[in-house]
Amino acid sequence: MFFRALFIVCFCLLSTSILNAQSFGFGCFGFVGGYGGYSYQRYDPKGLNDFLSDFNEIRSDSLVSPMENFGKAQGYRVGLNFFRAKVENFVLSTKGYYQSVTEKHESLEKFEAFTRSTSMKLELRNWAIGIDLGISVTKDISWKVVDGALHFNTVILTKTENSTGSQTIVKKYRTESTTVGYTIGTGFILEIIDEYFSIEGAAGYTFLSIENLFDDDGTPFLNPPQTNQQVSVKDNEFIDAGGFNAVIQLNIGFPL
Repeated sequence: MFFRALFIVCFCLLSTSILNAQSFGFGCFGFVGGYGGYSYQRYDPKGLNDFLSDFNEIRSDSLVSPMENFGKAQGYRVGLNFFRAKVENFVLSTKGYYQSVTEKHESLEKFEAFTRSTSMKLELRNWAIGIDLGISVTKDISWKVVDGALHFNTVILTKTENSTGSQTIVKKYRTESTTVGYTIGTGFILEIIDEYFSIEGAAGYTFLSIENLFDDDGTPFLNPPQTNQQVSVKDNEFIDAGGFNAVIQLNIGFPL
């Protein structure tokens, strides 16, 4: 319902802009451009953290440094503003982007004859399409009242184990298929050079849920078939929920 209402509002604004092109504050038909910047994402990997709790407990006698919990990832976002224009005091943008954020932790164990380190790297990748609608506060500052995006997620977990005098063991787990989520937030646009260069920031909440990850053989990360080294089975999803996200980026625009 939210995205349907947002698209209706945007369609009305676009219709108005075609009839009143001279009311645009820049360009005849707005601007198109690219952007890139830093992205920060909070999330709740309940299933993964339960797994790590058992992982640390089972190895407590040998652990020098336990594996920390996951939940804070950071990385980058690059994308395109397909269309950005001002209609009266309103600012309308349609956009698409690719985002990749990662988090990595490591444990260290010491035995009489060797040491063993285990690292886990979690990658959250997504392609997204979105719309934001804002208002001009001053000539150079606009407030993005609503910033919404629909994203298509892929999650990859890489587990690497190194033991003294032994080969490195690498296992990769990933989502079986792309999962859909969305983000709702707000933000600002600060013009640096009259719409050609601007700094943009946004903060919001990401809705995300991942049930489980699987290796190349189809073995699940959570609740795998019983083995001698099996940790206790958990009922929680690998990622139970999303969380706060923030982005700061540099925009480069070209008039249409």
